[in-house]
Amino acid sequence: MDAITAIAPTRVRINRLLPYWAVFQADLKATFNSWIYRVWLLLSLGVLVGYLLYRFGARHIAGMIQSAPDTMGDLMHWVIYGSLTLIIAITAGAICSERGSMADSILCRGISRYQYFLGKWHARLVLILGTFFVKNILAMIGAYFLLHSEAITIHGSLVAMLVVASMLVFVITFGVSVSAMSSNTLVSIAVVWMTIYGGGFLLAQLPSIIPSPERALQALPNVIKGFYDWNALSRTMLISLGVSLGTAMVGMFYFARRDV
Repeated sequence: MDAITAIAPTRVRINRLLPYWAVFQADLKATFNSWIYRVWLLLSLGVLVGYLLYRFGARHIAGMIQSAPDTMGDLMHWVIYGSLTLIIAITAGAICSERGSMADSILCRGISRYQYFLGKWHARLVLILGTFFVKNILAMIGAYFLLHSEAITIHGSLVAMLVVASMLVFVITFGVSVSAMSSNTLVSIAVVWMTIYGGGFLLAQLPSIIPSPERALQALPNVIKGFYDWNALSRTMLISLGVSLGTAMVGMFYFARRDV
């Protein structure tokens, strides 16, 4: 009598991070190909190149002494105030702009709302912060060689970029969170815009002992030179990152319980 050998069923290993990774990749590609991101990128690069060439011409043609740290401080300051509206437009419509197809994306497939939110949030963080760091590294190199300044320090430049990046983290996080709680893209953009600019103005009026984005931005030239108080700057960055994390938690849990 032949022995009957039972064939064990093949065990399929389920990757629970695959839905998150799919949302992350899809949103990263879609945002990169969006016209708003490209306008922000081209506008930022145009201002960067034009401002460096202007300072270069003022130094070598008009004989005006140009400070590379002041130039970089102005450029980083512009990133926050000049292009902030475009960054808000990129982030504030991350989720609510897809409200019509959101039910098909989340409820009819194996994608949880938490994974959907995290994928959208992290994709915008990676793309915007990655673009910011690449542009500013190129600007630092250009300012160093075009203006022939020895005042730029590597550690000061890195700290300055981290300070601005921590502020951008909050703007991106707040934009995506409001988008998750809103049903209209224009309303989401308006709420984020008024909150960011209004909150920045109010913080600037408070006593100097309280960390303020405006005071941190005004100190960027000295930070780039290497003259900075690490404890004060690290406290400002930690507050920004802590508020960003809290905002993301509120937006994610609200989105998980709302109707789509």
